Amino acid sequence: MDAAGYPKMQGGGASSSSSSSASCRAADAAVWDAVQQQKRQRCQGSSSNDQVGLSTENNSFQAPEPELQNSDCVEDEEEDYYLYDEDDVCYDDDGDYEFDETDFNQQLADKFDGLDLPPGVEATVPWLQKKDIADGPSTFKSMAELDADITKKYEFFKQFDVVENFSDHHYADKPVGKTGKDWTKRIQYDWKLLEKDLPASIYVRVSENRMDLLRAVIIGPQGTPYHDGLFFFDAQFTSTYPSTPPVVYYHSGGLRLNPNLYACGKVCLSLLGTWSGSGCEKWNSAHSTMLQVLVSIQALVLNENPYFNEPGYETYANSATGQKSAMDYNDTTFQYSCRTMLYSLRRSPQHFDALVAGHFRHRGHAILAACKYYMEGHKVGSVVPNEDEEDAKQQDDTDAGGSGSSSGAKPQPEKPDLCKGRAASFKTNMAVLFEELLMEFNVKGADTKKFCDEKLKKNQQAAAAAR
Repeated sequence: MDAAGYPKMQGGGASSSSSSSASCRAADAAVWDAVQQQKRQRCQGSSSNDQVGLSTENNSFQAPEPELQNSDCVEDEEEDYYLYDEDDVCYDDDGDYEFDETDFNQQLADKFDGLDLPPGVEATVPWLQKKDIADGPSTFKSMAELDADITKKYEFFKQFDVVENFSDHHYADKPVGKTGKDWTKRIQYDWKLLEKDLPASIYVRVSENRMDLLRAVIIGPQGTPYHDGLFFFDAQFTSTYPSTPPVVYYHSGGLRLNPNLYACGKVCLSLLGTWSGSGCEKWNSAHSTMLQVLVSIQALVLNENPYFNEPGYETYANSATGQKSAMDYNDTTFQYSCRTMLYSLRRSPQHFDALVAGHFRHRGHAILAACKYYMEGHKVGSVVPNEDEEDAKQQDDTDAGGSGSSSGAKPQPEKPDLCKGRAASFKTNMAVLFEELLMEFNVKGADTKKFCDEKLKKNQQAAAAAR
């Protein structure tokens, strides 16, 4: 394959190819090479400016006249960017055109190699889908089969597992140095603890080739602004472990969504020695473990009111000012958490692709429902009523309205308190994030039908009103 994405010209190798080559080649090699070189130059010049989904002022390009032409192979003045090369067209013995679908799809796929397609577009384009080699060279997996694969991999995804290596690990380029048998035994002890006692919402992968490396993901706890989010951490056991604690890096995506989790990836925790502490808060080489570090991050950092994690702010926890500040902080935190979801979906850390895809496929509907609930004015982290409760409530409201002032009307439950003084930008920002999440979750196969139907109905109403 050359630089322009065209298949290289293949020479005949068998005696029987002489007759077919005569029908497949319309010009001699020297003339055809000159024409092909001009086509490559034109395609390279245009593909560098192409963008999927965007239009330009001039969608076609003028092809310069070739210096050498053959009467049997005359090019049009304008050519489609996706036209296949005539050299690759095959004819049967009678001279009739024979369409090769596999080769044609491969050529189309080659044209997309340099383009940045939106996430999920590949799944909808047949020639960009991965082939199932076991079923034959021209068989593609259907969407149902792809969905089944995601579900199966998610259901069988182990909480703890050993992988070969981490090419994208934050500490992959930092060798641990010289270690001994005691170091190895202690890490193996940590591995056993993790495999046996990990909470259901924490997943860990360790490296077989680099025992000093570990990667963990923590699912945000319910009732917090982190609910349903995936938060990734890379850890390294230094050569002085366990005398000193492991070093931990948080994959922030450039966002600081907690006083203890910096945008640069620093994790501020007494147990890690990155913050002051006393007694059991500090690392103890005889008793502290990696499991303790992960559980501490989940329980102490990703909590209900992270605003009060900031030193000195806990004194305002019972004041109206402190509660208002905590609510504003939760609003911002949830927006950052949603952006972190998008970051993980579009760039899943190595060895966790199946978990990311399956988790958001499973929890996508609940996350979208929470987004809408918060946009209606409810507090971030509050319990979102399920759809059955909402339908029953609407039916009760209808029945109550139809009964008028009848004494038999059922007393209506009190509505939950709504956020007062919330920034107007919250709803605007969440509306944008909601649309992005809806698209990503839909690609992953989450149950988004209700929200897609609502969006369609809203668009139809807007179009009707504009007439």
